[in-house]
Amino acid sequence: MKKIMIAVVVALFAIGLAFAPFAVATPQQDKMKACNKEATEKKLAGEERKAFMSECLKTKPATTPQQEKMKVCNKEANEKNLKGEERQKFMKECLKAKPAAATTQQDKMKACNKEATEKKLTGEARKKFMSDCLSAK
Repeated sequence: MKKIMIAVVVALFAIGLAFAPFAVATPQQDKMKACNKEATEKKLAGEERKAFMSECLKTKPATTPQQEKMKVCNKEANEKNLKGEERQKFMKECLKAKPAAATTQQDKMKACNKEATEKKLTGEARKKFMSDCLSAK
């Protein structure tokens, strides 16, 4: 009976090893693939490729709008010293709430770009206009 159990355990272990390559990649592995692909597309080689890969792998991934919202809600809950059910309720409502109607930087960029194009601005005049437009409140 022991021999059969050992054989079953060994067989299951071997099967597990066979499927290991199909395991889900970690975020770091995904990042490595993306950086590698970009380096290949740019046709980088040698030291230039090494430097690019190093910088690419160091950069932090962009946060999603949901992650940003979570940070803001967490910060607000901490400032209010909320705990337990009160905090859970606050977080649920905060995360569910629609963002304020304030324009995002991307929306502002689109609007300024559109206006500069309508005014047929180019070169330094366009750069100055865009800078002024984007820094305006």
